[in-house]
Amino acid sequence: MENMYRAYTLGSLTLDNRFVFPPIKLAYGNPDGTVSDRQLLFYERVARNGPGLIILEPVAVTADGKEHPKQLCVHLPGSENQLKKIVDVIHEQGRAVCVHLNHAGAAANPMATKTKPRAPSPITCPASEQEAQALNEDEIQAILQGYKSAAEKALTAGFDCIEIQAGHGYLLSQFLNPKINVRDDRYGKNRELFPSEVISLVTGVAGPTPVILRISGNEMSPDFGLDRELLVPILKAAEKAGICAVHVGMGNACFSPPWYFHHASLPEKPQFEALGWVREHTSLPLIAAGRMGRKEKIREILNQGLADLFALGRPLIADPDLLEKWRTGESSKPLLACGYCLQGCLHRVKSGEGLGCNINPEVGQPSLGKTANPLKVLVAGGGPAGMSAAMYLNRRGHKVTLVEKEDLLGGQFRLAWQAPGKEKMKDSLDSLVQAVKAENVSLIMGESVDEALVKRIRPDLLVWAIGARQNIPQIPGLENQYTLTSIELFSETKEIRGPRVLVIGAGRVGLEIAEKLGGLGYEVVATKRTDPIGSMMEMVTKKLTLKRIGNMEKVALMPHTTVKAFLKDRVEIEQDGVAMSLEPFNSVILASGMLPAVGPGEEIPDLVDRVETIGDAAQVMDIFSAVRSGYELARRY
Repeated sequence: MENMYRAYTLGSLTLDNRFVFPPIKLAYGNPDGTVSDRQLLFYERVARNGPGLIILEPVAVTADGKEHPKQLCVHLPGSENQLKKIVDVIHEQGRAVCVHLNHAGAAANPMATKTKPRAPSPITCPASEQEAQALNEDEIQAILQGYKSAAEKALTAGFDCIEIQAGHGYLLSQFLNPKINVRDDRYGKNRELFPSEVISLVTGVAGPTPVILRISGNEMSPDFGLDRELLVPILKAAEKAGICAVHVGMGNACFSPPWYFHHASLPEKPQFEALGWVREHTSLPLIAAGRMGRKEKIREILNQGLADLFALGRPLIADPDLLEKWRTGESSKPLLACGYCLQGCLHRVKSGEGLGCNINPEVGQPSLGKTANPLKVLVAGGGPAGMSAAMYLNRRGHKVTLVEKEDLLGGQFRLAWQAPGKEKMKDSLDSLVQAVKAENVSLIMGESVDEALVKRIRPDLLVWAIGARQNIPQIPGLENQYTLTSIELFSETKEIRGPRVLVIGAGRVGLEIAEKLGGLGYEVVATKRTDPIGSMMEMVTKKLTLKRIGNMEKVALMPHTTVKAFLKDRVEIEQDGVAMSLEPFNSVILASGMLPAVGPGEEIPDLVDRVETIGDAAQVMDIFSAVRSGYELARRY
């Protein structure tokens, strides 16, 4: 790994190390296309002791190629002046900066472009949910000029490097793909023409400025993805045009989003195989992208000679100091590990909130300063909200005591990673716990916060963060059933009885339970009174979960279904207004939502000047929101 921190020559550019920050969608921009203060804060923080090369979030070369309304812009008058703001803050940190040029084609977002998507031929991308119209020759020429203009603006703005997006199912890939490009003109008869013209235009403008080509090593979509053999001519054209490196990702934004976003549940073997294939077909240096936040994986890729540089996106969002911690090995500063769950990052971008992180609420935020009024703080509850509050209040300069009634910190975060496909989230939990323990926080384990404890500590501020409790539905006959709550199931404090299991509540947790038990061979029925199944679940995760459940013959999902009563010989239900019955079950698992835990006793508030309730104790929320609530509390104090 020490070689990764030595200078590396990329074309005419010398990088401080062999790490790269890839083009991560932020959705921090202003609606008018100008750069926001949050973007500047974000890139300044990533660049500080960070990767040798920072590739900015994608920019669309023409307005009809945008993916979201808050996208960074290069096509507007004055865009170069806005982009220069980011270039300058990155240069101030001694790091090189690269612009990422793209046109989304069929994957463009009509909400952002205010027009129907454009593509080589009519096709519907599930991401846009609208059929793309075929580009005419004039529109193709306008997009080509957009690439040329974008490259010119990049040089004016002072970028050290330019990257061309030619993979992931975006426009250049769409032109290469005979499953999508069925044109009968010169751009259909010669599918390599448009990508080759883009490469030629951009490299012609760039001159000595290095240009990188981004591709998918495998689009992982047999039905709609580009067969990678069709990449060979483009790789050769890239070599001939003077491209300096190939940036290798995976997947297709339209037809295989889990691979495009490198979801935690996917196997890593296809990525290794894809890197090996690209290595065989080009002499150019390779940048490996996707789930590179573990040193052992980087070592394995290096040992196999599959890549020369490594792109880390989400791991550096979770912990911007990751590379420096790897370099110095400072055990006093535990790193925060990305769980590749997409819950805090992608989920927020798609909803328009802007990129976030489950375990790092400081993303794009100014650093917390020291308080002018230090307090003695008692935090009740060592779940995500309580840990976050304790850590950030301590950093603000308060004297903090964190009390947890169990023997371990983590609360329900300790259960989340046990769901199928979420095992990497345990790394996030463990790292968050270690980060709290590394703070100057007094920990009291195995005790509850009661009147006696409050009198003993005498805090100025009590933070109530004791989490949530299971909602128990009122169903006739339920008291006669063998039941488990979702918490009892995942914590294994109560055994499951089979073979027949009923899951009441097929939301996020209920789906995870259905998949877990289905994989163990149980016969599972999961009901939900309303649609959609898996509500509150991150969309990529949800699609993967439903796909896996769809292959389980013994698992049945029943939306719009209400359990009406449990009788001795049957279970009465109602689905879409139609009464029916099911055979009895050996276990009934309650996944019917959570309720805030009971607040502090009446006598406790009288003993403390200030009481704040956060996390699930205030309102049932996800891990992202719970961690955020602790951070926001610290900002107020």
